Amino acid sequence: MNYNETEIRVRYGETDQMGVVYHANYAVYFEVGRTEWLREFGLSYNAMEKEGIMLPVISLSINYKNSARYDDVLKVKTQLKKMPTASIEFDYELINDKGQLLATGNTVLAFIDSTRNRPTRCPKYLLDKLQNYSL
Repeated sequence: MNYNETEIRVRYGETDQMGVVYHANYAVYFEVGRTEWLREFGLSYNAMEKEGIMLPVISLSINYKNSARYDDVLKVKTQLKKMPTASIEFDYELINDKGQLLATGNTVLAFIDSTRNRPTRCPKYLLDKLQNYSL
């Protein structure tokens, strides 16, 4: 499988008075998808930070197609766009339980050496885990 799917149920606090998900929460849903994508490879932000690697988001784009609503069960489909170098890039699709495409998105995160606070290459252990990943 070349992508990860994660389910999220929309909580009341993520919506406005009309029950529609506030637009900034889509970025949070993408983060959940990205975190679970990493877990699928036995990795976590926490473990990477302990190894001295930070992953700040340097680019985020979201294209809204339809509204997510309170209590919807959403599927976040997360896919690695290309093999990482000094950055890692993901594409996303957010789909509701009726099969409607709600949003697409993309993020780019930079690998930062936390001791030097400078960009660095993707860690070898991540590249090793991605050896058999098909794009």
